[in-house]
Amino acid sequence: MIEYVIPSEIEKRSFEIIEAELKSKNIVLPESEKAVTMRVIHASADFDYASTMKYSPDAVEIARKLLLEGADIVTDTNMAKAGINKKALEAFGGNIHCFMADEDVAEEAKERGLTRAAVSMERAAKLGKPVIFAIGNAPTALISLYEMMEKGIFTPLFVIGVPVGFVNVEAAKELFLNSCKVPFIINSGRKGGSTIAAAICNALLYGLKESR
Repeated sequence: MIEYVIPSEIEKRSFEIIEAELKSKNIVLPESEKAVTMRVIHASADFDYASTMKYSPDAVEIARKLLLEGADIVTDTNMAKAGINKKALEAFGGNIHCFMADEDVAEEAKERGLTRAAVSMERAAKLGKPVIFAIGNAPTALISLYEMMEKGIFTPLFVIGVPVGFVNVEAAKELFLNSCKVPFIINSGRKGGSTIAAAICNALLYGLKESR
């Protein structure tokens, strides 16, 4: 049956359905992580995320504190950049960056034999202000961040790691899942994507907005 819902109530109704289905599956999400995981399910219609989303201790609280203090967000795709609520971020003094399509990044990557994602992460490391990395596509972005951290060049303050795919995706995520050095929100396994990275960022931002 078609359920008639006025446009302004569609998102609210969607979350009611998600909550009901989680309950029917006997899934209880940790309260501190619930808003983020539910928005990821809302963006994907995939309830597997209820079990595959991984959070380091106090991850949501740490990420929101960074955003509240004006941290920027760096993504690895313009799609994720477009999906993040810029007004909500700017209200706290933050901006969104994606260096992947920059011509000079492409040129440098070709000269050095690296991926654009790796060079983009190096650029982001030089922004000179707190940054949350939201990686939804390129596992090499995660690998680059980890390698910089291991070499003592740069340590990210927070990593959202949800690249999607088959080549090096799980291994790249495991680098951070097995490390205690950087707070993270990561989806284990192959699933993820730009829409998931954006959904996580928005959930963090909306939580701050609601608490005001």
